[in-house]
Amino acid sequence: MVNEGFSNRRLAAADDRAGAGTVPDAPIFDLGEYWRLAVKHRLVIIGAFLGAILISAAATLLTTPIYTAQATLQIERESSRVLNVDDVAPRESAYSGEEFFQTQYGLLKSRSLAERVIDSLGLASSNDFIQAMGGTAPERGDRTAAEFAAARREMVIGITMSNFAVSPVRGSRLVAISFDSPDPALAARLTNAYAENFIQANLDRRFESSSYAREFLEEQIAQTKAKLEVTERSLVEYAANQGIINITEPGADGAGQTQSLAGTNLSALNASLAAAQAQRIAAEQRWRQARASPLTSLPEVIQNPTIQRLTEERARLDAQYQQNDRVYQADWPAQRQLRGQIEELDRQITEVSRGILRSIEGQYVVAANNERALQAQVDGLKGEVLDLRDRSVQYNILQRELDTSRTQYDALLERYKEISVTGTVTSNNISIVDRAQVPGSPSKPNLMINLVLAAMLGLGLGALAAFVLEALDETLATPDDAESKLGLPILGVIPLLGREETPVEALDDLRSPFSEAYYSLRTALQFSTPDGVPSSILVTSSRPAEGKSTTAYATALNLARIGKRVLLIDGDLRNPSMHRIVGVENGVGMSNLLSGAATLAQAVQATREPNLSLVSSGPLPPNPAELWGGDRLRDLLVELQREFDNVVIDGPPVLGFADSPLLAAAVGGTVFVLESKGTRRAQARGAMRRLLIGHGRLLGGVLTKFNTKTTQYGGYDYAYDYNYGADRSRGGRDRAA
Repeated sequence: MVNEGFSNRRLAAADDRAGAGTVPDAPIFDLGEYWRLAVKHRLVIIGAFLGAILISAAATLLTTPIYTAQATLQIERESSRVLNVDDVAPRESAYSGEEFFQTQYGLLKSRSLAERVIDSLGLASSNDFIQAMGGTAPERGDRTAAEFAAARREMVIGITMSNFAVSPVRGSRLVAISFDSPDPALAARLTNAYAENFIQANLDRRFESSSYAREFLEEQIAQTKAKLEVTERSLVEYAANQGIINITEPGADGAGQTQSLAGTNLSALNASLAAAQAQRIAAEQRWRQARASPLTSLPEVIQNPTIQRLTEERARLDAQYQQNDRVYQADWPAQRQLRGQIEELDRQITEVSRGILRSIEGQYVVAANNERALQAQVDGLKGEVLDLRDRSVQYNILQRELDTSRTQYDALLERYKEISVTGTVTSNNISIVDRAQVPGSPSKPNLMINLVLAAMLGLGLGALAAFVLEALDETLATPDDAESKLGLPILGVIPLLGREETPVEALDDLRSPFSEAYYSLRTALQFSTPDGVPSSILVTSSRPAEGKSTTAYATALNLARIGKRVLLIDGDLRNPSMHRIVGVENGVGMSNLLSGAATLAQAVQATREPNLSLVSSGPLPPNPAELWGGDRLRDLLVELQREFDNVVIDGPPVLGFADSPLLAAAVGGTVFVLESKGTRRAQARGAMRRLLIGHGRLLGGVLTKFNTKTTQYGGYDYAYDYNYGADRSRGGRDRAA
């Protein structure tokens, strides 16, 4: 049945495009088009869907089930402190958070930890683990026992590392570790072994760090002890040789102090003088450095809180000034104000720096005066203690060296004791939260997930195959195909006749779907132009046997049945058939009229339909294109339009001949006939292009031989529409209209 829902706007738009001489572009697919494609290629989509489901189910059922055992660890950035002493190794809190945890994940996945697990469980000593994991044990061949053991160990390491996984719990310090194995007990065993060995490896690394420190301290203690003994012997020997005898007096802290009375005074003065000299030297050095260096580079200036505050304020104002300088001019009030503030800060910084410089100079003057005063006092006692001083210089040197060595020895010994204690009480920052349990069900393959994925894949492949088949399908099976692939409005859809029916018989039955379809075509032609049905119509197709002659006859017949005076012309001067359809003689016809060998009265024949006349093709000319190309055709059409309301021309096929483009240029409109599932898109587009190049006006298309029993279009079955109101069944095999 013809699609009577075409609007005037759509038909007019198609006429405008046809008049412009261009083949209309196909419209964009909509959701309904996708659904039509799915219905059209449903067998392909269903086949891909079921195939993917079956393959996935078979693969899942044939795959060895894998069990996953999982344990949870807690990794703290800072380990618990058992003793209030500093560790020798760097504390893990020094790491940044992300870097620290990524390091721990890398350690969990490391080869060294895998080797430790394998060694702790003895997995590399036999082929049992490899076979339990579904692998094939290596062949020994010509290899030695050591080489074979190494090869098996490498295989065990590879299997272990490939089946172990680390999954950090986002936003926490928890880490989930898991192991996959066909044996659930083995999976739990390996997971727990990983957790335990990771903790032990962490403790071992800490213990090794403390052992390195103990060895270093032992060497330093031995060296310091030997030096201390040598210094003590030297001191005692020098005192005996020089006759230096000192009296030991109890001190306030209980320790004995050895010194003579003169020596005590001189020692006190010497100590004070030494301190004054040191202060003067230091002050002098600072003063010289301060004079030789820029003020802003002095440590006292840099470390001064006031300078730091002023410098930060100046940097902030300078940054603000530089930022504003990109937008505002230098003489902008805010900019001038910022410059003034910066200059004031520079002045304050300079003033404070100069004050610091004067302070350094004052310290130097005070230190120098203090040194001179002490030096005068020492000179006063010089005569009294000169001899003792000369003899005590070396003694004091040896005494100081002894004291230094003893202090260093005590410090090293104390540190060695602390490290010995921390080495035996090793702290740990890793703990097991949940141990791995033997899994009760396999983790993979998951039948439901695989089936869902296979279903999605199957549907995707089926849809892709449907699009590919549609893209490769050049046939025009439905009206939507013709409209989308050609951009041509379909004026009518003609059903496929049964095997025992002829087009003439079907048209005589006014209630038949065949007649109803052509009634709808006539109705569509009445809305194809603003003036109704064109006075002259050409019916053609891209190739022979597409139903154009039947369409031309049915169009003329239906126009005649509504009271129009209609002339049907057989314009196929190469293979005429209209005289056989109507049942008249073909002695005088169109070829005679075009050549001027006959008059119109001689060529026009009456038919059994009262308002329908026929001009047959007449004798076949040697070159029909020359007859159609002359001026006689246009003159003849003008003359016929005065005698008849409508002139319908059954033209020859377009492809391969020049007749139809010439006819299309002369008539008021052209109806293009397409055979359902017979006309290919390239043929139709080529034929339409030739008609439009010849300035023909395409009114629309007619889809013939449409199988209503097997084709659904537009969301409903066409067979229902065509059989509406029919009281007889149509059987037998179908044949072409």
